Amino acid sequence: MRFFEKRMKDVNEFFNSIIEKPLLTSSLVLILVTIIVLGLSTKYYLHEFDTFVPQILAEAHGMIFDIAVIGILIFWLNQNGEIRQRIRTYKDEIDDFRLWESEEAAFRTVGNIKRLNRHKIHEINLVNCYLPRTNLNYVNLASSNMNSANISQSTLIESNLENARLNQTNFENSNLNQANLKGAYASGANFKDAFLIKSQFENAFLIKANFNNAFLMEANLQNCYLMGADFENASLYKADLRGAKGLTVEQLSKVKTLYLARFDEEILEQIKTNLPELVGS
Repeated sequence: MRFFEKRMKDVNEFFNSIIEKPLLTSSLVLILVTIIVLGLSTKYYLHEFDTFVPQILAEAHGMIFDIAVIGILIFWLNQNGEIRQRIRTYKDEIDDFRLWESEEAAFRTVGNIKRLNRHKIHEINLVNCYLPRTNLNYVNLASSNMNSANISQSTLIESNLENARLNQTNFENSNLNQANLKGAYASGANFKDAFLIKSQFENAFLIKANFNNAFLMEANLQNCYLMGADFENASLYKADLRGAKGLTVEQLSKVKTLYLARFDEEILEQIKTNLPELVGS
């Protein structure tokens, strides 16, 4: 009885060792199937060879067609599967680095953002991410959630932040020249000392945003919501604030300059009356 059990155990181990080697398993199955098929076909080779060969050729053509179609399909599925897996990996890594305040976390997160962009992914969850002193020039983060992220002292030249959520986001001393922030939700965002030359803020929500000492030359702030926004010592040279909601003369009284800035007629008259030195210099 023990001998029988030992033999069965040996057979199972041998069988498992074969299964664990896919190439060997496939080769053994191929050899076995070949022997069976050739064995069953022997009489046709010997007695009906002339009619048997055309049938084999017909089947061979069908097999080639099947391999081509199935091969292309499998290749396409594998490619898409690999791409989806890579995208999932990049997003998981961003989650892993979230709230980790280190240069390594910042630069690795930026790398993942750029890789996601290469896969045409731009809606990225960057809530509470630590990204100061990083290069985000030309990145596409449209509709991304970047609430409470730290992106201070970074460069985001011509970056796309359209419709992004930037509430309480820190852009202090960052360069966002020519960035697209149209329709962004940036209430309470910190743009102190930031460069925002020719940036597009049209229709953005900038309630209580901090533009202290910011450079907003030729910036487009049309139809923005600016209730409580701080423009102290900001440069609004040639900025376009037509249609801005909640903007008051009191907010503008502390700016560095309003020279050639554009406003609705009603507020422009108030500025000319109360702040003529800012409009003319």
